[in-house]
Amino acid sequence: MTQPVLGILTLYLNDKKHLEERHIYQRMITEGQRLGLDVFVFTPMDVDDKKGIINALIYDPKQKKWSRKWRSFPELIFDRCRIQRSKRFEQLLRFRAKYGNMTFLNRPLRNKWTIYQTLSRKPAFRGNQPETVLFQSGSDVFRLLKNHSSVYVKPINGTGGRGILRVERLGGDMFLIQGRKQSRQIISAQKLHKSRLGAFLMSWKGSGRFIAQQGIQIKLPSGRVHDYRMLVQKNGQGRWEVTGCAGRIGPARSVTSNLHGGGKAASMNALLGQITSSEEKRKEIRRSAEKLSLEVAAYLEATFGALCELALDLAIEKSGRIYVLEVNPKPAREVFIQTGDLESYRRAIVRPLEYALWLHKQKTAAPSS
Repeated sequence: MTQPVLGILTLYLNDKKHLEERHIYQRMITEGQRLGLDVFVFTPMDVDDKKGIINALIYDPKQKKWSRKWRSFPELIFDRCRIQRSKRFEQLLRFRAKYGNMTFLNRPLRNKWTIYQTLSRKPAFRGNQPETVLFQSGSDVFRLLKNHSSVYVKPINGTGGRGILRVERLGGDMFLIQGRKQSRQIISAQKLHKSRLGAFLMSWKGSGRFIAQQGIQIKLPSGRVHDYRMLVQKNGQGRWEVTGCAGRIGPARSVTSNLHGGGKAASMNALLGQITSSEEKRKEIRRSAEKLSLEVAAYLEATFGALCELALDLAIEKSGRIYVLEVNPKPAREVFIQTGDLESYRRAIVRPLEYALWLHKQKTAAPSS
């Protein structure tokens, strides 16, 4: 009996065909062999539409070498493509449209604003979301600043902390602004008068689409910001399960905690220890965060279609109240390596493969009479 085939769909980062997560794919291909799943990597650029074949990237774990091989289309596709501003992303959109009838483990999730609106429709989630508006003019940000001491301005499709600006009320008509450019470069804190803030915000936004979001108090005693990355994935029985959670601490002067922007990972328990000394309270917060994350994943899948993993960025106040800051459908896994949680890292690699095998069995099972 031939092995089921999983194609990991990704995008090259540049015209030199550089892959961002090659080491992850090596692990997935190796673990796939162990599980009885044939795994290869490809991009839309590697597809020959006329012949119906793919110039796939193959990894040999024994020789520890990558090579190319022409392959038939896989039975299952794991879409790991992140948004780019490139011709490669245009190719991806055409691929998804042309081959949309294939079996994908996961479909594209919507932008931050649509996800916020979607979660807001469910009363149970309303208390777990920062107040958020679509940023179209300076008045949108000023309205939020009337009710909140700080506001974050974020690109609607941004990742990795790029293009995020924090605006903080100082008193009177003065505001403190701090952020990261699209290049992730930290811009130093500067004070602005209200009369100049509107023009600065519109210049920051440019022609892009942004949201403005209530700032949650996530500064540690050190002055650095922190949040939590909760990874939930489908397991080998097709059910959502928590894979792991870790804290992330931003570098000095940063308004974000993303690892790619220089942040450091820490265990969830260690960071919760700065909120409460009660072990029971920490367990309670963790249970609540896990329950919320699983419910959000199930709800988003019911709304938008097939998903197999999500990373939720959570902020937790000293009171224990949990906020969903962002939902990431294409999460990295390095946070678990940094905290030394190698079991969560292993699960993060293996679970999509186990889910793929389960999904294949469901598809190929003979219909009951």
